[in-house]
Amino acid sequence: MTSEPKTAELTEQDLEHLLAKVSGLRSEIGKVIIGQHDAVEQLLVGLFAGGHCLLEGVPGLAKTLMIRTLGRAVKLSFKRIQFTPDLMPSDIVGTEILEEDHGTGRRAFRFTRGPIFANLVLADEINRSPPKTQAALLEAMQEQEVTYGGETYLLDRPFFVLATQNPIEQTGTYPLPEAQLDRFLLNLRIEYPSAEEEMSILTATTGEAGEEVTGVMTAEEVLQVQTLVRQVHISHGLVEWVANLVRATRPATSEIDTVRDFVDWGAGPRAGQALILTAKARALLAGRFAVSTDDVENLVRPVLRHRLLVNFKGQADGLTSDDIARRIVEAVGPPQSPLE
Repeated sequence: MTSEPKTAELTEQDLEHLLAKVSGLRSEIGKVIIGQHDAVEQLLVGLFAGGHCLLEGVPGLAKTLMIRTLGRAVKLSFKRIQFTPDLMPSDIVGTEILEEDHGTGRRAFRFTRGPIFANLVLADEINRSPPKTQAALLEAMQEQEVTYGGETYLLDRPFFVLATQNPIEQTGTYPLPEAQLDRFLLNLRIEYPSAEEEMSILTATTGEAGEEVTGVMTAEEVLQVQTLVRQVHISHGLVEWVANLVRATRPATSEIDTVRDFVDWGAGPRAGQALILTAKARALLAGRFAVSTDDVENLVRPVLRHRLLVNFKGQADGLTSDDIARRIVEAVGPPQSPLE
């Protein structure tokens, strides 16, 4: 089990070394992933904020490759779980097997750990398995532990679940329950590449083998950065702004017409926590130790898009949770005293 690092004892040189490692991590991922700068940046924000990420995008946009590349660039244990309709909870968590001691003849059950026992877990096509199997991830994602047969097993830290799903397929898929969606810190949308990026992708992937990705960060260094993130300063004005944004998503109390008319359920306090933590991580990734208004605004949509339940009327009008999140930011307005 990896112990919690004591970042308070880090020197200025140690901090510079860690930030240089983060920059190197970006470079290693860039060896394989062409474009997708926002998605890669938000993926690193999720990692260093200590949360889990859900990646959505049509097939062929390198969602799985992006996660595999991150796994190679950080020296963490990596496991992939391919979600299918017949996947069982025990295929994720593990199971007990009956063993016999050949010396004494005594039999006993031994718990065999499943693929959830890794630092970095790829839950590929998570919406292809039924809710019972999806729920096997809930305790692990929230509590960073697994309970089986009355025994509790702690997961190694850092623990990071990256799940992918295809947003356009409906046949043979099971929508993620709201309770599980809320466990994901960020919901990342992987978009089509630009024309120039697509040319580069075609050239790089149809020629000779590309560069190998090198591991540049250890588990302890990732934990150190995660602890540093929580020490980044955020002003009272920005915390108040975050609270106002989150509260404005709730149709029962919101003063925004769009929310009252087109949202069934808004975001809970966990959304505010996610927005502050990810804004802190974004600031640190930029080499700053104070959160800016831009940090918060940049992460509003990936934090809120899976926490806003658009009603039937809104869907009929073609509104998405991203559209509503943008209107909320516009209606709430900028923070009154962002730096105080």
